[in-house]
Amino acid sequence: MRETENRSRKYAKQLRRSLTNAEVFLWSRLRKKQLNGYGFRRQHPVGPFIADFACIAEKLIIEIDGATHSTEMEIAHDQRRTAFLENQGWHILRVTNPDVYENLDGVLEAIAAELPPPSASRPPPPHAGEEFLIFKEDK
Repeated sequence: MRETENRSRKYAKQLRRSLTNAEVFLWSRLRKKQLNGYGFRRQHPVGPFIADFACIAEKLIIEIDGATHSTEMEIAHDQRRTAFLENQGWHILRVTNPDVYENLDGVLEAIAAELPPPSASRPPPPHAGEEFLIFKEDK
């Protein structure tokens, strides 16, 4: 593993312990495959960068932009980061803190619109504590 990736992984682990309020709010609705059965990871390292949330199966990254994404230098950094991630095959969806706080359902709809529809043949994930019952056909 390259040194930058190793540093990213260590830093991502630290970030998972100190999510922003907006990240906690969104994570509460993405975790445990709650959005159409898709799994997401929080603070996921991709090369030298760390994505706020990533759906590995569909190569979708969700970034929550707060006040720290408003200066020219920060915007330029985000553009370089986006170019790197897109070059790696990722699609990036950016939302703002106010989007998450004031329109969480709209944010979830925007995320769902970036994902393929759930398969009709795939059953929905069980809720916590539930188990699937398997029945055999009588012959």
